[in-house]
Amino acid sequence: MRLLKTAIHPSISNATSTQFTRLTGRAIVLRDNTILLMFTKRYEDYSLPGGGIDEGETIEQGLIRELQEETGAQNIKVLGEFGLYEEFRPWYKDDFDVINIKSYCYFCSIDAQLGQSQLEHYEQQNGMVAKWVDIHEAIAHNERTLANSDKQGLSIIRETYLLKEIVKKL
Repeated sequence: MRLLKTAIHPSISNATSTQFTRLTGRAIVLRDNTILLMFTKRYEDYSLPGGGIDEGETIEQGLIRELQEETGAQNIKVLGEFGLYEEFRPWYKDDFDVINIKSYCYFCSIDAQLGQSQLEHYEQQNGMVAKWVDIHEAIAHNERTLANSDKQGLSIIRETYLLKEIVKKL
């Protein structure tokens, strides 16, 4: 898969950091003039649906599972690769200093009707909800959050970049 970008958090130095890698799958689902995104109330941002790949899963299997869990999507088909966004961030637990997140992004199709989501507890606590959104409105919203909110998470930079790259391909 083609590398879209490698992002390194400014606090990370290559010197003596210990790191681990987390593989994730992220879905790009387009319908008419909208894209299926997750809105997170806690961070006031939009992101592509998806998440971590479990042991024994392929990236595509994990992507399908995550897309179904987060959005209730049914009849999911992976249509093709979009690209890889790799990032290095500080890790908040004692076992490692750095997390290397590899986000594999794929175009997907789903049935028109979304079913019931199966969000994890922390996703529910953060106020995550699936929404069909105009991609330009989502980008503008994330940019306002980046400029004005102190609640933002580290993922908003990745997600805003990916949304802008998707627009370039449309």
